[in-house]
Amino acid sequence: TLIEILVATVLLAAAMTLGFATLRAASAAATRGEQQSQRNERMRAVEGFLRRRIASALPISYDVVEGNGSPVRFTGGPDRIRFVADLPAYLGRGGPHLHDITVVEDDDGLRLQIEFAVVLANEVNAERSPRPPELLAGGLREVKIRYRALDAQNRIGDWEDTWEQNDRMPLQVRIDIVDGYGDRWPPLVVSLPQAASFGGYSQAPI
Repeated sequence: TLIEILVATVLLAAAMTLGFATLRAASAAATRGEQQSQRNERMRAVEGFLRRRIASALPISYDVVEGNGSPVRFTGGPDRIRFVADLPAYLGRGGPHLHDITVVEDDDGLRLQIEFAVVLANEVNAERSPRPPELLAGGLREVKIRYRALDAQNRIGDWEDTWEQNDRMPLQVRIDIVDGYGDRWPPLVVSLPQAASFGGYSQAPI
């Protein structure tokens, strides 16, 4: 009858509406999962790269302090690190290079980038056609870099926002990052093996 046809049509429409809603929810969940997976992969890649580069820092000077002529081997601030390390051939021409890791603000938030320069005879050799900085991560909300070494009692000290002993290297570097979604990355704490055997440290941190 006509009533039965109307009831069947209503039930079919309700079932189709429920099915489409379920498909939309599943598609949205899959999209969110894929985006989260991409962010996690990017986070692991950036932190792995930074860990390898910072851990490979060498006690090689790349500048001198005007006035007293003391060597500059490591410069560290809350938004910038500069040190020398051997650059793998796949990243450039190999050999000692100045690593300049900086945090820059742009229209999308904060940008973490790195720039390389050749170091010869304890000086930075300016290239004729320098490469632009390499982007590590963009659209970040917060990036904080800190440093620590042994205190006067030969114990591991507190984290400091600025590294002022430019002729020495810190024992550890810590980088805290919050991405554009508000997710805080796991704290990246890197030990510098060369610092424990150079610069007056009598023991490695515990």
